[in-house]
Amino acid sequence: MTNKYRTTFYIGVTSNLVKRITEHHEGVGSNFTGKYKLNDLVYFEVYSDMNQAIAREKQLKNWRHDWKLNLMKEQNPTLKTLDYG
Repeated sequence: MTNKYRTTFYIGVTSNLVKRITEHHEGVGSNFTGKYKLNDLVYFEVYSDMNQAIAREKQLKNWRHDWKLNLMKEQNPTLKTLDYG
C-alpha cells in the first residue's frame, strides 16, 4: 500500500487481500496506513504457505526504500493503482 505520491509504503501479510484492503480503506486496517493515507495497492506477492509469506514480509521490511521501489517497478513500472477485486 502507498500514498498518492508513492513516497511511503506499507508491507503486510494477509490471507484475504480484498478484505484487508477494504479494511484499510475503511480506516480499520492499521494505524500506519491511516496516518499516512496509504490507500493505493501498487504491488503484491502471492504465497501458498503463510510461513513463507511472513518470512518475505520480514525480509522486505528490512529493505531500503529504493530497493522496495525498484522491486515494485519491476512488476508495475508506473506504480499505477492495481485492481484487487
